[in-house]
Amino acid sequence: MKTKDFDFALPPELIAQTPLEKRDASRLLVLDRKTGAWSHRHFYDLPDLLRPGDCLIMNDSRVLPARLLGNRVNADGKPGGVCEVLLLVDRGGNVWECLVRPGKKLRTGAKVTFGQQGELTGEVAGEIEGGNRLVKFQYSGIFLEVLERLGKMPVPPYIKEELQDQERYQTVYARVNGSAAAPTAGLHFTQELMGQLQEQGIKIGYITLHVGLGTFRPVKEDEITEHEMHSEFCVVPPETANLINQTRASGGRVICVGTTSCRTLESWAGADGYIEPKSGWTNIFIYPGYSFKAVDALITNFHLPQSTLIMLVSAFAGRELVLNAYEEAVRERYRFFSFGDAMFIQ
Repeated sequence: MKTKDFDFALPPELIAQTPLEKRDASRLLVLDRKTGAWSHRHFYDLPDLLRPGDCLIMNDSRVLPARLLGNRVNADGKPGGVCEVLLLVDRGGNVWECLVRPGKKLRTGAKVTFGQQGELTGEVAGEIEGGNRLVKFQYSGIFLEVLERLGKMPVPPYIKEELQDQERYQTVYARVNGSAAAPTAGLHFTQELMGQLQEQGIKIGYITLHVGLGTFRPVKEDEITEHEMHSEFCVVPPETANLINQTRASGGRVICVGTTSCRTLESWAGADGYIEPKSGWTNIFIYPGYSFKAVDALITNFHLPQSTLIMLVSAFAGRELVLNAYEEAVRERYRFFSFGDAMFIQ
């Protein structure tokens, strides 16, 4: 199967640059993968689409303000040219795997500084395959508090507008720090909507998958099977595993909020869909031909052309049906990508 088989035409003005004032006011394209029918709703209509006994599985990872803007340090110890360091993975011992700019100036041994009077400093401790750097940081106090003061939210490259409220790139239920990008399907939920769902008998469970920037990397190979998927750390806690297994046993639907929740469950599910509590790294790559084991329905945003995410959605609902639905969304002027509208595929 070719990467170009997952292409579609998207007018640039449909790429959402800012979030809506109300999270759940986004539009919702409801797609029935069995009949091929679709309908146009709003996200606040979700309670009408779910049934008592269903469960929603949400990713509670929280995005770090991981984009640091500072200066290189010259040989004489004085600040040099500007630089950017983007935290990707905590490797322990105050060492992070990072993307850096300018890469040619930030080789092993290079030093960087952020904030006033060296509030946060770092040294490139090594270079790894793919061009990322290992940076060892020095600071006083608590690292996450330093990041909150100095860091910026690492919004995707297709968003050109400055984010006015950084919490709008967090889900309302985010609680475990570690992502370099938001699990964006969850951005549509409000506390009020979640309360309404629970009141009508919908259970909510949480997994954690720390989203890496690999989610935005294009598939460069012509054959999708030759693409090497990035790894991400994920956790299915015991209470969530129990909820999923009980839901399936009682005839309810397991509905994943986002591709990250979907990838987590499918990584650890047995052949019969049974979920064991587990944590670890996953590089599962889901594309058409994959047989889903644990997921009955999916809430997801509209994804980039030729991306691994549209391939996953196509595996779930069928490539032709998904691309037809995307064409419908373009005709109806839906908003696309991270701050855009959503789909409910059942």
